[in-house]
Formats: sequence, C-alpha cells, structure tokens
Amino acid sequence: MLLTVDIGNTTVAMGGLAGEKLAFLRRLPAARELGEPGWRSALEGTLAGVAPLQGAVLVSVVPHLTGPVAGVLAALTGKPVRIIDRDTPTGLPLGDYDPARLGMDRVVDCVAALARHAPPLAVFNMGTATTLSVVDGEGVFQGGMILPGLALSLSALSDGAAQLPAVTFARPEGLIGTDTESCMRCGALYGAAGAIEGIARRLEEQFGPLTVVLTGGNSAYVRPLLRIPAIWEPNLTFLGLRELWLRQGSE
Repeated sequence: MLLTVDIGNTTVAMGGLAGEKLAFLRRLPAARELGEPGWRSALEGTLAGVAPLQGAVLVSVVPHLTGPVAGVLAALTGKPVRIIDRDTPTGLPLGDYDPARLGMDRVVDCVAALARHAPPLAVFNMGTATTLSVVDGEGVFQGGMILPGLALSLSALSDGAAQLPAVTFARPEGLIGTDTESCMRCGALYGAAGAIEGIARRLEEQFGPLTVVLTGGNSAYVRPLLRIPAIWEPNLTFLGLRELWLRQGSE
C-alpha cells in the first residue's frame, strides 16, 4: 500500500492507496507549531493499525511542515519519502507560467486529471482556497485562478459583521435562505456553484469544449448544485501523487 500525503494550509490529508483504490483516509490539523517530536506522536497514532506501507509520496504548500512530516514518515516506513517539488519531472508543460509561483498541488491535480480525461481541462480544487487550473487541448498548463474557499468566505463574513454568526456547511434546503444562517449558507454554496458555471462558460469561449473536474474537501457540497457537467474526483490529489510515484519508479 502506498501512502499519499497532501499538506495543505488547513489539514494534512493522508490517503492509503491499494492500486487506485482508497483504502483509508486520515486527516490531521496542519498545526505549524508542532516540531518533529509532535508530528511523530500525531502520525504514529493516526497511522496505527494500517497495513504495511511500501512507501510514501508527499506534496506540500506549507514549507514549514514539509520537513518534519517527511522526516517522521521516513522513519515510520523505513524508506525515503518522495517529495513532489519544483525539481520533480512531472511531464506537465507549464507554458509561460512561472514555476516558482505555482503550488505543486495544482500540478499534481493536473497530472492526475490528464491521466484520466482528455484535455482541455478545468480542474477546480475546493479547499482552503478554491483553485482553478487550466490545461489546454495540447496538454499544456495555461494558468488559472485562486478564489477564497467556502470556509474562508464564511469566516470572513462572520468575523467582519457583528450580526452574522458562524455557519456550518450543509446542503441548502432551497435556493434562498429563510433566516440569517441559511442565507449565508445559500450565498456561499450557490455563489461557488455559480462561479464555477460562469468561469467554465467563459473558458469554453477561449479553449472550446472542455472537461470540468471537481475535487477538494468542499467539492461535495457544491457538486449537487452545479448545472453543468462536471466529473467529481474526490481523491484526485492522491491519485496524482501515485501517478508521479510510479513514473519515478516504485521501488
């Protein structure tokens, strides 16, 4: 079993893959104050009882956590952890995009999407931020967008307005809310769905008919509200990490 690890700004997500099948999923808060001893304790407890691991591969957008997490995982698996970074040959041409300013998680998502779907592609990853990554018909990364994520948007509303409460996610019961909390929920979720639909239509004016791929922890809330075809790939980042691990040799 391969351990795939996605270190994000909010969570450290760990997926155990048996082939392409997700055998387990674990999440830990991305606690930046923990040193290697703290991460050793957290990861040992989180991974206790899982099947033997043949290796681990990791992508991170939090440089401060990359070293401690990778170091502990190497000790737990007894093998070096492969870190997907800007020096990794991913096979994805970046066109004119500055690689020094591109999150490698977006590259990993595109690698996975291209392995499964014909371009052009619009890959929406709905996490702390909602990122859009666009791959043209020739398989070249063209850029994208970064939007505030659902939780971030709602937190900004409740933090910045005295009479707006904190809101948890749930599927809206209708298009419009009937109280403050449901209004906020409808606004966030339908707003996100409308943004994806509108952006996709505009992209098709430039790139022609494309495939929309949806992933990320918050995508499950928005997927049912979309009125355009979209492929839901909840494990896209894990699958992209596996793809790159295989390409580099799976010893």
